[in-house]
Amino acid sequence: MLIYNIILFTFLIWTIINSLFMPKLHRKTATNSNKFVSILIPVRNEENNIKPLINSLKNLSYQNYEVILLNDQSTDLTREYILSSIKDDDRFILIDGDALPTGWTGKVYACHQLSKKARGELLLFLDADIRLHQNTLQSAIHTLQSRSGKLLTGFPRFPVAYLLEKWLVPMQHFLIYFHLPLFFANYTKLQSATAAHGSFMLFDKESYINIGGHESIKHSLLDDVHLARLMKKHHQKVLLTNITSYVTCYMYTSNKEVWNGFKKNIFIGIGRSVSLAILLTMFYLFFFILPGILLLYGIVQIVLFHTVTWLLLFPYIIIALQKFIIDWQTKQKTSLCFAMPLIAFTFITLLNASMITSLTKNGYKWKGRTYL
Repeated sequence: MLIYNIILFTFLIWTIINSLFMPKLHRKTATNSNKFVSILIPVRNEENNIKPLINSLKNLSYQNYEVILLNDQSTDLTREYILSSIKDDDRFILIDGDALPTGWTGKVYACHQLSKKARGELLLFLDADIRLHQNTLQSAIHTLQSRSGKLLTGFPRFPVAYLLEKWLVPMQHFLIYFHLPLFFANYTKLQSATAAHGSFMLFDKESYINIGGHESIKHSLLDDVHLARLMKKHHQKVLLTNITSYVTCYMYTSNKEVWNGFKKNIFIGIGRSVSLAILLTMFYLFFFILPGILLLYGIVQIVLFHTVTWLLLFPYIIIALQKFIIDWQTKQKTSLCFAMPLIAFTFITLLNASMITSLTKNGYKWKGRTYL
């Protein structure tokens, strides 16, 4: 039991040390750079998001930018809401997307079309569920240039309301801070140590073109990571940063959306590796679910026998503290740390559901389209 606690404590210390290699965006209200930025946004059935998104973009304090929105075959009121929101603001352009060609995934093709219309020296790809702080552009540009980067990305702050959203969405930060060696992610060209979030990707346009843009990953369901790896393959510096002070993402509107969205990405995110999925399942069972079981056993001891075996309680305390530290750094609800065993159980359940869907070729369903 002592060794088990030492291992968990080692995980905690590793997480703290690893986080030191996750840079934050520089706090800038102005920048010497006046580079023209093209903000590129694919939208498909986003009538609930489009108005607040456009309002946040209109409030940006950086002046030299354009916004191009691509309506990707929406069947709701997305197009009408875009037009009513942008009105006569000539910084905003709306284009209608072409029908999805064979061999492309939907978002990748939409981003490809957007890139062809962009005039900027920098390309910022956003999702429709993003909201930006008014100083985001100058902060991101300054960080990109001061660190000689060619791609800047990061995981936003995620306000969460639904149960599965509370448990699963902040796990994106946990997986990055715990499993990804951030030194190798930010200071080397090692492709295996790469993470990205497609809701916020700021490219140097020349570098983006040189790697072939989105056309080079036309089949991808994990376009953000595959683009970041391609940048590293071409010896372009990728910066994975903590953007939670500047970028907020409202990812889902229901528990069902959370489940389908994560199921689409999670098994693909580990390279569709069955062996790795099994290894992760066993790892989380032993190190993040078992502490919850030990906690319950310890509580039973206290209630029935009025004795406390602290070695039974320490595992839960350690994993809750680990989750607390990550949630605090990424501006998530820190109270969620107490549900870590339940969160871990939900995570591995979803991972296995995603794996089964892939192996049985039932297809992942997302925004009215089905992908194998």
